[in-house]
Amino acid sequence: MKAFGKILGIVVLGLLLLIVAAGFVLTHFFNPNDYKDEIRQLARDKANVELNLKGDIGWSLFPWLGLELHDTSVATLQAPNQPFADVQLLGMSVRVLPLLRKELQMSDIRVEGLNLSLNRDKTGAGNWENIGKPLQPAGGAPGASQPAPSEPAKPAAAETHQPMKLDIDSLTVKNARIDYADAQNGKNYTVEGIELSTGAIREGSNIPVKFSAYLGSNQPVIRARTELTGNLRFDRALKRYQLEDTRLSGEVSGDPFQGKTASYSAQGQLVLDQAAQVAEWNGLKITVNQLRALGEIKARELDKAPKFDGGLSLAPFNLREFLTGIGQTLPEMADANTLTKLELSTRVAGDRNSLNLGDIKLKLDDSSFSGNLGIADFSKQAIRAQLSGDRLDLDRYLPAKAAKAQEATSAARKAEVEATTSNAIQGDTPLPSAPTQQAWSDAPMLPVAKLRALDLDVGLQLGQLTLDKLPIENANLKLHGNDGLLTLDDMRGELFDGKFNATASLDVRQDVPLLKAQKHIADVPVDRLLESQGQKPPVKGLLDLDADITTQGLSQKAWIDNLNGTAHFVLTQGVLLNANLEQQLCQGIATLNRKALEGTHGGKDTPFRELQGNLVFKNGVASNPDLKASIPGLTVKADGDIDLRVLGMDYRVGVIIEGDKGEMPDPACQVNKRYVGIEWPLRCRGPLELGAKACRLDKDGMGKIAGQLAGERLNEKLEEKFGDKVSPELKDALKGLLKKK
Repeated sequence: MKAFGKILGIVVLGLLLLIVAAGFVLTHFFNPNDYKDEIRQLARDKANVELNLKGDIGWSLFPWLGLELHDTSVATLQAPNQPFADVQLLGMSVRVLPLLRKELQMSDIRVEGLNLSLNRDKTGAGNWENIGKPLQPAGGAPGASQPAPSEPAKPAAAETHQPMKLDIDSLTVKNARIDYADAQNGKNYTVEGIELSTGAIREGSNIPVKFSAYLGSNQPVIRARTELTGNLRFDRALKRYQLEDTRLSGEVSGDPFQGKTASYSAQGQLVLDQAAQVAEWNGLKITVNQLRALGEIKARELDKAPKFDGGLSLAPFNLREFLTGIGQTLPEMADANTLTKLELSTRVAGDRNSLNLGDIKLKLDDSSFSGNLGIADFSKQAIRAQLSGDRLDLDRYLPAKAAKAQEATSAARKAEVEATTSNAIQGDTPLPSAPTQQAWSDAPMLPVAKLRALDLDVGLQLGQLTLDKLPIENANLKLHGNDGLLTLDDMRGELFDGKFNATASLDVRQDVPLLKAQKHIADVPVDRLLESQGQKPPVKGLLDLDADITTQGLSQKAWIDNLNGTAHFVLTQGVLLNANLEQQLCQGIATLNRKALEGTHGGKDTPFRELQGNLVFKNGVASNPDLKASIPGLTVKADGDIDLRVLGMDYRVGVIIEGDKGEMPDPACQVNKRYVGIEWPLRCRGPLELGAKACRLDKDGMGKIAGQLAGERLNEKLEEKFGDKVSPELKDALKGLLKKK
């Protein structure tokens, strides 16, 4: 037995020596470069590709089965002269004996100078689609030499196969390039300078990975450098892949960045679980220039319609500097110090066509917000928002161009008003001229194309909102928009201790936008309202207003020029500021008494209990036929127009003395019983902000009053002289005769 064992050992040793000798002979005396034509034909027949072997072929047989190709290209049989891939060097080797144990043990895999060219033609066909497909004859039928397709084999009984065990020393790719061109849209994409290196590739072990490349596109022109490092771990049986300690970094520039460069980096732990169709990015850290973000993202249903959710937080940063640093031009704003501080934390959820930010905690400049914000449909720009905040000064963020255009438009009018005001203080000066300068800007205010595309459902609650210089408290807003019709379902709040609410609609479906609005104001101090608009108030009081108006156009001027509708207003607890109405009346009474005033009467303001009336708007002019004011001892009635186009007024005012019989300090303007019930005429004309200072005694109307008073005096004398001695018919005849004289 010992001898047999010894003989068997000698035989096995001899066989091994024979195999080694055969491998030595084959590798040293057999040259594969002599068989390039046969190899090319074999590639055509078995792989259906055109293989062009320009360089030498190196190989080894034992103990490593190795292959090394130089200057090699691959094309489809349909376009053999248009290779889609070429490589300067491809080298790999496999240990032979472990293959028998279903173990893949490889040394370094090296790929150098790989160029991969992919393109689609104008019909949408890709040059890679024919890879591995046999060449069809000109008639389109299979060639005669090709065997008829055999019947598909029946599936064998399910067997459990263990995946081949991988053991690769390393993978190295140097100076590789990928080009993609699409003739349908003219877009080109390039990934060049590709460098990839790994450590030992073994299942269940950490595999160091390093990748770098330069990316580019032509529409728009973008250039980027990127580098990826991390440790790869995978388990093919569990279909689980992890990239730990991942760091992606680089720079990007191009047309969208207007000559600027954005430096970026991303870190975290990536997990892909194909069995559960779940992907996660935990410990996410992102930086783009000065922006810093933390969070985590989880995607699910990867094999169906992928959905994702997670959390994200942004550290405080200067948004204005960030946007400027990546070449984004901000619209001009009234306050250049806006967007200097942004801080955000939120929950993120969405899919391929939507994004929602929930549980928002947002700080923007000196404002804080919470709620939900999202895009329900990217293709429709469907914006959904439900936000609440402490304060927002919206005027700071509005375009400054409109304000400058308004200032330029009103400069001439302001000079006109100042010139009129200087001559309007005293009641004996001429009646001010009607203003003629346009008061509104004709700069376009509405981005019609963007508004038509909006799909809105927005709810906003603010503790304080500043809009058009109005400090609105406890503001609530509900806004909807779809297919070019925007509807303000409700806007309400508190203004200067008063209240207001409004509804409105903006229709931009046609070329000229149409605006409709309904407003209600209650107990709002009109003087503070005017002061907030930079106007000097001519009157004080609490305003109640109901309005229903329509207009059209793109600018403030167009809106005023096309303003139509109705309004009803009541002003209570009022005061005419800087308007000594008593002095005006005394001047008129003294004229009738044919006496001179000894001094100035009354204070600089005139109080009144109530001012009310109705307005009818027609193309920017408000007709007010029934203005009434109740002043202690007086009743004022007026009929006139307010021209909103130039902010001017033209009124005829009647002042009725109700019978105040208290003694006047000046005998020249004592109220005679004959003056009670007489409507004393005033004319008010000029810039609207002059208020009562634009009013003067109507001399034509005073002539009529003088005639009326003369007639009443005549009646008194006839009564005193004749009494009941003559008939009433005779008295009337005598009155008529004397009046003719």
